[in-house]
Parts: sequence; C-alpha cells; structure tokens
Amino acid sequence: MIQGILDNDLYKFTMQQAVLEHFPGVEVEYEFICRGGMKPVTHSLLEDLIAGVRNMRDFSLSLAEYAWLEAHCPYLSRTYLNYLRAYRFYPDEVFMTTVSTDVIDSALCLSIRGPWERTILWEVPLLAMLSELYFRYYDADKTPGGLAFGELGCAARGKAAALGEARCQWADFGTRRRRSFDIHKGVFQAIVSTPASLSNFLGTSNVFLARELGLRPIGTMAHEWFMGCSALDGLRHVNRFALKRWAQTFKGALGIALTDTYGTAAFLGDFDASLARLYDGVRQDSGDPFHHGEQVIAHYRTLGLDPQTKTVVFSDNLNVEKVLALQKHFNGYIKPVFGIGTHLTNDIPGSPALNMVIKMTKCAGVPVVKLSDDVGKVCGDRDAVRVAQWTFDKQPLG
Repeated sequence: MIQGILDNDLYKFTMQQAVLEHFPGVEVEYEFICRGGMKPVTHSLLEDLIAGVRNMRDFSLSLAEYAWLEAHCPYLSRTYLNYLRAYRFYPDEVFMTTVSTDVIDSALCLSIRGPWERTILWEVPLLAMLSELYFRYYDADKTPGGLAFGELGCAARGKAAALGEARCQWADFGTRRRRSFDIHKGVFQAIVSTPASLSNFLGTSNVFLARELGLRPIGTMAHEWFMGCSALDGLRHVNRFALKRWAQTFKGALGIALTDTYGTAAFLGDFDASLARLYDGVRQDSGDPFHHGEQVIAHYRTLGLDPQTKTVVFSDNLNVEKVLALQKHFNGYIKPVFGIGTHLTNDIPGSPALNMVIKMTKCAGVPVVKLSDDVGKVCGDRDAVRVAQWTFDKQPLG
C-alpha cells in the first residue's frame, strides 16, 4: 500500500527539515479524527493496518532517491538529506485500537507519540493505508479488479483537459485520501500520457510519484507547523513567528504561506508588509474560497502591493466545477493556483472518500488546536480551543 519512504507529501519533508533546525527533540502527540460516515473498523481491518505499520520499519532512503532529492529539491539541505538517509520508521510510536461509542461500534482510536522530527512522517501514509484498506473491505467492487483503470484514467484525462482548456494552474494533492496507490499512480499515468492533459499541470505533492513519473514535487507547510510553533513560541502572534522561522530555514524558497490555522483574519493581522513581500503568496484550506481570495487581494492592496504579482493557492475540497468558477472570478486580479485531491484520486460514484485527518494535539506537553475558517474543522482540547478563540476572536471564555 505504501511504496517506500518517499510515498508521502512533500510538505512533510520540508517541515521535518524546519523542525530539525528549530525544535529538535520536542515531544508531540497526534490523534486520528473522522468527521463522520465511517463504518465499523473490523478486527481484520485493524490487524491489516497494524501489519502495514510494522512493514514500514524496513523503509529507508536509497542512494538513488537521495540523489534525486538533491537534484530536484534544492531547498532540502545536505544536513537534512543525511538525516533522512539514516531515518527509519518506529512502529512503536503508533498506537491503535478500536472502541465502542454512542454512534458506532468499533470506531478507530489511533494516536502517534514521539519526537516531532521523527513522528512527522507518519500522518500521510497512515491515512493512505487506512483509506485503501477501508475500501478494500467495504467497496471491493469499486477498487482495482472491480473498476477498470481505463475508466478512471479516461475520467482523469477529461478533468485535466478541462482544467488545461481554461488555463487553470493546478497540482495533485490527493495522497492521504486516495482509493489506493494503484489508482493514484494509474490516474497520473493516464494524465502524463496525454500531452493535452498536462497543460498548466504543475506537479504532485507525492514525492514517490514525482520521481517515478517525472513530475515536479509540490508543497510547503501544513497546519502542524503553526500548531507546534504556538506551543513553543507563543499563541498570539504565532503566524508571524512560524513564517519568520520558515524563512530562516528556506531563505525565500517554498514561499506559499498557509493562512487558516487560527483563521484568516488572525493570519492577515500578522502578515505585515515585510512578510507579504517575502512570501510568494498564500494557501486557502477552509472557509469560503471566494471571500478568502477577496480578503487577500484587499490586504495586499492595503500594504501597497500589486495582488497580480502574488499567488493564492486554493486547496479545500476542490472539483473541476469549483476550480473553473474560482479561475473565472480571480484571474486578472491575483494568480490563482489549485491543489486538487480526492476529486482525482478517490472520485468514484456512490462511494465517497473518507473525511478523515490526523492532527497534532500536544507539543512539548502543551495542548495545541486548529481553529480554521470552517467551524466543522476546529479541533483540539476543548479548553485550549476556548483560549485560542478568546485570543484571536475575543469570544467569551464562559
């Protein structure tokens, strides 16, 4: 199910480098969250997931993979690549069982605990394995063997062609909730085999597939970077602290800043003229994308910057229809780019992808939270959420 250490999203490796530089040895905890619609996790499914985790202890970065990263990811330092060459997954950092709840029997209880620089690589492959196993057990007729790759590839080529015709710049963000590795690979083999489908296609977040298919690896930072910094640098101006530390590590490379960990309003309050000039743009991952884009454009103008020189990456539950609407709305005002996930790697009629995440819950013993621009994506310790909501939005603690 997982092909090797590089079968992961690029931003996990870039964040790992930043964590090693700024916060080595800090203990963290993560927890699995399913936002609904998941059927009971059977004993057999859990055992297969545990076996998949154990198998990952044999993964290591080959010399050929090291050389490829050095050539294609120049922002990854030699010191970091040497660390990654020696890196091994420790299955003992992952804790899994099933529990009964008021809503469902045998709900999955999954957590990760250990040093941040080590545990950071678990999230994406764990979710990808769980997704593949889940649909193998519950929708076997709609996975390889029951659903022809040709049908999926044809649909993917059609979507890519529509995006190319509209001159939409887009990338694959579909690793964590893919139907399976074979489907993920098959979809992009179909796309890259048709030159017309590649028009304005920027690359993939999946480093393994980028190397195998000759694509550009895409990614910068995720919410956990800001969440961890909130415990170690302070909550009130965490966006500023996190972005400055990021710039210290990458020296202006990987300059797309994630906006919504504590809400876009809080982010823009810290995104001053110096940071706005330094960073190439921002990424939206929750809330109303049209409102978000307008907020960002207005903010750049307030700072005396031309929004047309900046990028906004939309990455929240996109499909072709939504991308085309956003492209039409923002083209000519700011540079829109689109990160598309399950609409490509797990878009099977009548069998929706799981709405699941793994989020950091503690860093250095301090509860950490994500507020988001979408109330349904708020997560973390209840009291810590209340403190964060008061800090950023002045919501009463009572």
